[in-house]
Amino acid sequence: MAPVLPLLQELGGLFTVAGHELALVGGPVRDAFLGRTSADLDFTTDATPDEILAVAGSWADAHWDVGRAFGTIGLRLGATIIEITTYRTDSYDRASRKPEVVFGTSLAEDLVRRDFTVNAMAIRLPSLEFVDQHSGIADLAARVIRTPATPEESFADDPLRMMRAARFAAQLGFAVAPEVRAAMVERASTLSMISAERVRDELSKTLLSASPRAGLTLLVETGLAAEFLPELPALMLEIDEHHRHKDVYEHSLTVLEQAIGLEGRRRVTGVKTPVEVSGPDLVLRLAALLHDVGKPATRRFEPAGGVSFHHHEVVGAKLVAKRLRALRFDKDTIKAVSRLVELHLRFHGYGTGEWTDSAVRRYITDAGPLLGRLHLLTRSDSTTRNAHKAARLARTYDELEARIETLLEQEELAAVRPELDGDEIGELLGIPPGREIGQAYRFLLALRLDEGLLGPDVARERLLAWWAERPSA
Repeated sequence: MAPVLPLLQELGGLFTVAGHELALVGGPVRDAFLGRTSADLDFTTDATPDEILAVAGSWADAHWDVGRAFGTIGLRLGATIIEITTYRTDSYDRASRKPEVVFGTSLAEDLVRRDFTVNAMAIRLPSLEFVDQHSGIADLAARVIRTPATPEESFADDPLRMMRAARFAAQLGFAVAPEVRAAMVERASTLSMISAERVRDELSKTLLSASPRAGLTLLVETGLAAEFLPELPALMLEIDEHHRHKDVYEHSLTVLEQAIGLEGRRRVTGVKTPVEVSGPDLVLRLAALLHDVGKPATRRFEPAGGVSFHHHEVVGAKLVAKRLRALRFDKDTIKAVSRLVELHLRFHGYGTGEWTDSAVRRYITDAGPLLGRLHLLTRSDSTTRNAHKAARLARTYDELEARIETLLEQEELAAVRPELDGDEIGELLGIPPGREIGQAYRFLLALRLDEGLLGPDVARERLLAWWAERPSA
């Protein structure tokens, strides 16, 4: 914390002169003990929002009060973002979705209402006195998640804290104390009180962490996932006695981990332009986790042995879109994730390279701007323990990527269009705008994908021939 100590003591001095208390609290204190620097600084005080502004408003370069109803004033000094919140003893209204804000009078009251002991440590300012009434430093050393109050009381105040426990398990690699886990199981159903937007944000933060598996596993094992993402625990299909199919749930977590490992710039032999999907990428991670959610509904035990999941990618895409809409994800994310789920099996029709250039063009155009993510998802979907088979699949996909790059260079498929536009089609065929123009346009588009660039003259000849041979002609 050395870089911000002068700021901390200066701000603390301002509040002391004004007759108020001030303490740095929560994440910045926790991160300091973890050897990390927090981007933002959170403080708590006995001063009211008006008094906070009176003390620090002119000291800061800018201030805002969008959180005033919850006792929070935001400040900016240079590049440093500061939030100062009046001591609170608020609790979650157990019959609604909104917190009841009650301002407190002491630091002790404020700390006991916080979510976890590792976030309930404070440093009084400007004295730098360390305050740890709930053994947060011990829990930090033991890498365990506990609550300052009883977990039942804490989760009753705000059920979303159960999801935050899973997020911290993923972000920090901490274990959850047995009593905390037990309370999560007991109170899982109360998560239904929480708005879809808040649940979505916690899920996203968990997925974007360095190790989502730990958090997702906790959500599934405690029953929380069943409350907001039931498709995930549904992947825990019972394995038949002959072990004719893999554990789909574990497979999905492994695909997620492998996709995370491929984020960033990645070069492929024979490909000049590397695939680049900057991480952490929420769309890729959602698609990796949910790519097989259509399997439970499509599973069939075949008479000759084995198990099939015909069209599970189509069913899964619909399920994913429906679930992400329920969680209030934005339209672009929903569209992208469901499209990736729909396309994730397409590569397996490639065989050992039997696809024509036409099939490769369609693969490119169907993926569109998602092509880079589709590359990574498809590669991640190989979880076979057979090293020979895994190497063969990787080589085959290398070859496909090389073919894709060659076609992209030759034909600029990223913006593929027919070689005649609507006006040219209408003039050539002597027809007005309408349904027939659309039919002709789709014919030329299919021709473009199947045979590549033919030139405008050939396109006109082929269109006239198609028009003359139409049954309605």
